[in-house]
Amino acid sequence: MKKAIVLLSGGLDSATTLYLARKQGYKCFCLSFDYGQRHKKEIEYAKKIARASSSPAQVIKINLPWRGSSLLDKKLRIPQLTSLRTYELTNAIPSTYVPGRNIIFLSFALSFAEAMAAEAIFIGAHTQDYSGYPDCRPEFYRAFKKVILTGTKSGVEKRGIKIQTPLIGKTKAQIIRQARQLGVPFALTWSCYQGGRVPCGECDSCYYRAKGFLEAGIRDPLLSR
Repeated sequence: MKKAIVLLSGGLDSATTLYLARKQGYKCFCLSFDYGQRHKKEIEYAKKIARASSSPAQVIKINLPWRGSSLLDKKLRIPQLTSLRTYELTNAIPSTYVPGRNIIFLSFALSFAEAMAAEAIFIGAHTQDYSGYPDCRPEFYRAFKKVILTGTKSGVEKRGIKIQTPLIGKTKAQIIRQARQLGVPFALTWSCYQGGRVPCGECDSCYYRAKGFLEAGIRDPLLSR
């Protein structure tokens, strides 16, 4: 059976990506990261999703002592809905951007994929309604494919590992509809940047999740607790 490394954050997008990879016939190995983020709740949800999909999983702990993001530095304020419109209008990159995060995660996944002789790496990146994070854009993944081809044994030997971004051009509503078709357990996903008992409903991640469920015409089980 063909094998894939799936970057699993615990969020809706990465969970959908995992279930898509499984549908495509891959034996999935999930990789999550404890990188000093504000809360560990998303990691616990990632473990639940991996178990629900019967996929082997592991959590890699890394340290980013320089911070540089409101997801890493609790002295910085997480953007709220009142400031979200500013990002949309100016195409500014939110303070929740973690410097080089996807480059770091993909590098770990690439090493894992080479060691496991996996054919692909799946990541649930997608573009938002505003510019969003620079490492979630198609041009970034096109560039990373060149890294694989020129900087790895598998690439040099013409056995290049594929980077799969199946959600890259989809809206959140489209992702949610596809997730329902795939049987993704919505209740086992966590999107909020805060680690409370229920989603805060104020951060931009909560905003886009709620907007997506509304447009998809589907109830979010996290909001009915």
